[in-house]
Amino acid sequence: MGEKLTLPVPETLYGTYAVALADPIPDPAELAREEVARRTSPPLRDLVLGMLGSPMLTLDQRPAADFPPLPADLLTAYGGPAPYVEAVAAAAHVLAVRAAYRPGRPPAHEWAARAVAGAVGAAASAPVVDVFTPQVLTRDRLFGSLPGPDGAVRLTDWMLLPHTTGPDGAYITTKGLGRFGLPELQTENVPPGLLGPWGRLLNGLAHHVLDLWLEELPAGEQPLVVEIPEIVSVGLRDIAAAQGADEPARREVPVRLRHDPSPDPVLTVLPAEDGPDRLRTLCTTLFGPG
Repeated sequence: MGEKLTLPVPETLYGTYAVALADPIPDPAELAREEVARRTSPPLRDLVLGMLGSPMLTLDQRPAADFPPLPADLLTAYGGPAPYVEAVAAAAHVLAVRAAYRPGRPPAHEWAARAVAGAVGAAASAPVVDVFTPQVLTRDRLFGSLPGPDGAVRLTDWMLLPHTTGPDGAYITTKGLGRFGLPELQTENVPPGLLGPWGRLLNGLAHHVLDLWLEELPAGEQPLVVEIPEIVSVGLRDIAAAQGADEPARREVPVRLRHDPSPDPVLTVLPAEDGPDRLRTLCTTLFGPG
């Protein structure tokens, strides 16, 4: 049996989205109700409308100057199309959509806030910014990321893998697990030739770790801490599942997680065993040579 990592469970999680408006909306709440009812199917529609009628979801419309500016450089770096980024920068008003919910299944704070922002943005022909990442969400991507009738989503629709390059390799971190109350995953000193395969491995690992986390957060209960294994296996099935696909092959490799709680909590991903060129060895074992 391996060691366990003890992770604190946040009391409340928040989903926040910004709708960049050229003109103010006379009644944002009424427009949101109408558009969600028209554009969203059950059971998501019932969840969102229920939150719209409660203090768990708030709509705050103000002149854009009353909010901190949305970072155009990051919106561009994270794939925002130029017309969308320009529309965000030129917005005269912003509607902030914010929802709160406990950790666990479903992540109602994110689903509801994204659905409301998307419905209002589509009706007003206004771009929507996911403030967490931050990232501009095109209409197709936004609505395609919402859960279907079975509640399934692709984790890759809710997570980014930004990286920075240094003299000893790349620093890769997830940006999305924090939505669910988890620390983000990170790996340091990734060789340039491994950015692609190691990024795929991190996607699969994020999916597996999130499953482990959610299994410890049963409906109606909220512990103060959750324990997850220090040694975790990640396989081709996890990588496919993160993208909403199936993979028959069972090939997997073990990695070790180290909880670094400060200054910003992260889970550093390390090879389970020491040795030279271990990241390359893990990728070769999982994906094959080359």
